Amino acid sequence: MSSLLTNASAITALQNLANTQKALQTTQNQISTGLRVSSAADNAAYWSIATTMSSDNGALGAVKDALAESASMIDVANAALKSTIDVVNKIKTDLVSAKQPGADLSKIQTELKSLQAQLGSIVKSSAFNGQNWLDGSQTSIKLVAAFNRDAAGATSVDTIDVTPASVIDGAGGGILEAAGSGTDITTMDVSATGADIDAFIADTDVALGALTDYSATLGATKTRLDLQQTFVSSLSDALTKGVSAMVDADMNQASTRLQALQTQQQLGVQ
Repeated sequence: MSSLLTNASAITALQNLANTQKALQTTQNQISTGLRVSSAADNAAYWSIATTMSSDNGALGAVKDALAESASMIDVANAALKSTIDVVNKIKTDLVSAKQPGADLSKIQTELKSLQAQLGSIVKSSAFNGQNWLDGSQTSIKLVAAFNRDAAGATSVDTIDVTPASVIDGAGGGILEAAGSGTDITTMDVSATGADIDAFIADTDVALGALTDYSATLGATKTRLDLQQTFVSSLSDALTKGVSAMVDADMNQASTRLQALQTQQQLGVQ
């Protein structure tokens, strides 16, 4: 039917043009933001999942930073332990020299005193970010290792427990202060009257064993941290890809659709 008052074709054209304009606006928004789902209105389910995953990924970033800091603390402690072991080995060598008949015990003691002072300096300087794992100030440490979310949505933070050993604590309880039968390697004096050099050597050996054990423990912890860093990094990459798959726009598809919609818009206006 042809009507003088109502142009049905124009009404249909306007409706199609409005739909084209709406689709064009959506496509332009995808191109400008790079997102197919930029708000809950676009896709509530995907937006909710992606938001949660992005939040968890941010927490994993904090975990990666914590793991890096923990690894640095262990590196500092291990470096200090290596130097401590080297110095104690030199002390052991001097003690063996002191057993030689005719040895100048006063000169050997002078060198021992220097090495003992070096031990104290090493322990004091082995701090990282206020944490010293050799002076007895730390008794139990929980290193952040992972951020978890279970199927019910509950979150938790995993930790790696470390029990630092005291090398020199200043109160006589450190590895070097109460070695073996109770010799304080940081103060022993081979030139003193009645000094039992054999006992000194035996206790120094005991201290070296304890230092080596502690170093091995820290080394194993460092290996675990390195493995955890690799895992967390891979997990973070997987989450990033997952979020991208749900909310990122396909720019090739969006740009092609934009051209088509612009052509439709021009035809609709005509």
